[in-house]
Amino acid sequence: MDGFELKYGFPPGDNQALLVEDGQRAVAALTDSSPVATDLVTFYRSIHEVVLADVGNGYWIDSVDGVLVMLAEYGPVHVGEDLDGLVIGSDGGGWSYVVATDGTVWRTQTATWDEHDLDLVADDLRLLLELLEHSVTRFIATGEPGFV
Repeated sequence: MDGFELKYGFPPGDNQALLVEDGQRAVAALTDSSPVATDLVTFYRSIHEVVLADVGNGYWIDSVDGVLVMLAEYGPVHVGEDLDGLVIGSDGGGWSYVVATDGTVWRTQTATWDEHDLDLVADDLRLLLELLEHSVTRFIATGEPGFV
């Protein structure tokens, strides 16, 4: 990321996807707590968390422990009439990402999910991850973040 420090006044941090040490424990804790989309179970079997703090305002996909803390404090997010989801991360600009039990991925329109104003971002977690990849690629090439 040539020129990052010159432009922002500090060196880039560690932007990475961290692998999980005990995927079975993580998945068991998650599935015991709430109904969960299959894609999310698959994701957390391998990935602990994603930290992209230096891409735009940043992007984070929380660890299972982080997801469980949010679930315990606030409960599931009501995405639709008969559809709930779990907050799995944020963009550093106040939006949170929610994966619904049907696998769809939603983004809050404000810094709170209490208002139930959500936009559909991706049909599934895989597409969200692809959109994040495009955002990283765009940021490296142009300095502009994506639109996830």
